[in-house]
Amino acid sequence: MEELKSKHTANTKLTPDEKLNLQVATMEKDKAILVIDQGTTSSRAIIYSAQGEILSIAQLPVKQSYPHSGWVEQDPEVLFDTVIESAQKALIQSKLSIEAISGIGITNQRETTIVWDQRTGKPIYPAIVWQDRRTQADCEQLKHAGKEPIIQKKTGLLLDPYFSATKIAWILKNVKGAKRLVDEGHLLAGTVDSWIIWKLTGEHISDLTNACRTQLVNIHTRNYDDELLNLFGIPESILPKIMSSSGHLATTQKSFFGQSLPILSIIGDQQGALIGQGCFETGMSKSTLGTGCFLMTNTGNTPVYSKNKLLTTIAWKIGDDITYALEGSIFNAGTIIEWLTHNLQLIQSPSETEILARQSTRDDIHFIPAFTGLGAPYWQPEARGCISGLDRDTNKCDIVKSALDAIAYQLEDLLRAIQSDGVELNQLHVDGGMTNNQWLMQRLADISQINIEKAKATESTAQGAFYLAALALGIYSSLDDIAKTIETDQHFSPTLSQETSNALYQGWQKVINKTVQSLSL
Repeated sequence: MEELKSKHTANTKLTPDEKLNLQVATMEKDKAILVIDQGTTSSRAIIYSAQGEILSIAQLPVKQSYPHSGWVEQDPEVLFDTVIESAQKALIQSKLSIEAISGIGITNQRETTIVWDQRTGKPIYPAIVWQDRRTQADCEQLKHAGKEPIIQKKTGLLLDPYFSATKIAWILKNVKGAKRLVDEGHLLAGTVDSWIIWKLTGEHISDLTNACRTQLVNIHTRNYDDELLNLFGIPESILPKIMSSSGHLATTQKSFFGQSLPILSIIGDQQGALIGQGCFETGMSKSTLGTGCFLMTNTGNTPVYSKNKLLTTIAWKIGDDITYALEGSIFNAGTIIEWLTHNLQLIQSPSETEILARQSTRDDIHFIPAFTGLGAPYWQPEARGCISGLDRDTNKCDIVKSALDAIAYQLEDLLRAIQSDGVELNQLHVDGGMTNNQWLMQRLADISQINIEKAKATESTAQGAFYLAALALGIYSSLDDIAKTIETDQHFSPTLSQETSNALYQGWQKVINKTVQSLSL
């Protein structure tokens, strides 16, 4: 960059790309950054100062539909509208002019799949959400054909409906006219980040953290893999160009915000939280408790394969630096609380769960929240939920406590799996809306027998996108520079003995193993 500045000073002719990079590099460091955080149940926009202070937040809900059992869909156009509306509201609330915004960072729900006609900009089918299980039979067919080992070796992922490949293949096969649009060169497909960016900029791009979750990218070459593309029947021509997670990646059209803004970062939500929590050293781990619950551990510049059905994935790509991670995914966490609120109407708001859980003394009631199957380490997409141990004395407080316990026990499943894979853990960084539940945070510490460190910035996912955008602007010089700014809000240490904790976990294991075993009968 210094070379570019020298050329500029000497009036040496710059190439268009050099002019663009110089423009970004010399932006004032006191300008703000807009972060778009597009999640499963809401779209948020957060305006950060250059110092990382949140200046404003706007959030809008995103509806999901369930046309059949195990199917989960969203309207891509409504999804994009909530992104724009929340961004505009955040800008108004911040009282900043658009000239004060240096650029945009984007973080998003991963695996959710959108396919659209680039001529009209219209989706040809609703977004198939990451939780959707409709392609289970397709996955089983590939497993029976012996394809899972090569898929796992190349992608680090298990063969499961969770990932984008079978979702794209399903749309190409089942939506009338899709094949013709492919043949004519009009069809595009991608994850949520690529949809948002295409709508904003006209560029069809994605970053490596999102692309690697399609199950079409070889995590060793970091490119789309011809064997995988042929296996799933997906042409590379419809897929986005793979980019780094930080840099000047694209430029928005003026019509959206009144002037063009650079896209400075793209990161999948869980990887964003890993960065937001400052887990930059090998072995550091974080868990995000949101719609689902995700555990991710930094494994450095080498992919580590799990013996316990965890996922090997890419944590980020910054310049030429590639960092890998091990990940465990739980499909239902916050959705359990939504179910208690809206379906059973046991509570009116999530904050009630902490009050009610404290009133229960029952440890023998177990809630298996397999609304859309079981994720890691079980990977049983056909599993469905149950509550075990009910009797005439069971009350609302007991049910709510068992629901929170289910989150703690599922996370302990992941922690034990990752420790079995050779990762030593003595603390876990946590973030997400559910970390506001003090009872749950203490329960996590007691069940896991490790220290729980709650992030001061509960919006760690968006924080990660901010850090990457700020890195692109030169506000931070390195990840080490970023790490110095990250603070912990609360610390939770175990209060139960190891013996008591093990006994509680064994009760959970007994029930969930029966659930899994019943599927093979």
